[in-house]
Amino acid sequence: MSGHSKWSTIKHKKAKVDSQRAVVFQKYSRELIVAARLGGADPAGNFRLRTAIEKAKAAGLPNDNIKRAIEKGAGAGAAENYEELTYEGYAAGGVAVVVEAMTDNRNRTAGDIRSYFTKYNGSLGATGCVGWMFDQRGVITFDESVDFEKLFETAIGLDALDIIEDDGAYKVLTTVENFQKVVEGLEAAGFKSTTAELSRIPQNTVEVTDEKTADQILKLLDKLEEHDDVQNVYANFDISDDILQKLEG
Repeated sequence: MSGHSKWSTIKHKKAKVDSQRAVVFQKYSRELIVAARLGGADPAGNFRLRTAIEKAKAAGLPNDNIKRAIEKGAGAGAAENYEELTYEGYAAGGVAVVVEAMTDNRNRTAGDIRSYFTKYNGSLGATGCVGWMFDQRGVITFDESVDFEKLFETAIGLDALDIIEDDGAYKVLTTVENFQKVVEGLEAAGFKSTTAELSRIPQNTVEVTDEKTADQILKLLDKLEEHDDVQNVYANFDISDDILQKLEG
């Protein structure tokens, strides 16, 4: 997970700035709309919507925006017909990239994403070309104030796959199918997570030792993240702290 974790860390450093941007609010609103459309407007009976609301609130999305998005999805307002799509390809240096998007115009989105890959020395591939390199997992994160032994015991009792310590936090990993059960079981046991989401974890990482290649990879990921239609980006790179510091400088 090291490469993807570093990318996550870079994103988190920018989160406070990015959270003020309309494009970020739009991403959360789309997830709320789709979740409400698929499972109804009641978060108590719609786990996907409940997690979407928690993520939206954590990102600073105003309550009125959250309410309007849910109403749109549930049919109370004019809702855009968003389609969930996944794009796969290679960044510079042979790094695998998976992009999850929600769009009302698949031709526009595919064209934009293809152009980004090309611009930064990568290539957009066919569906399935790199997806197999990532395991789809539920990731439930807790800060280090949690009692690790109790968390471990409870999570394993709920059939979680593993618990790891990563970047100053504890992360409980689950299968996609068992994700809701583990989240709700841990909540019932008194554990309050900081985030709970489905993710794609690379099975192996590609070590990037060239500064130019690293720069192209990070610029591609930044460009993808900034696109209105893109919800999540996953990559299997590993860039040293020295190179990251040079690029940040």
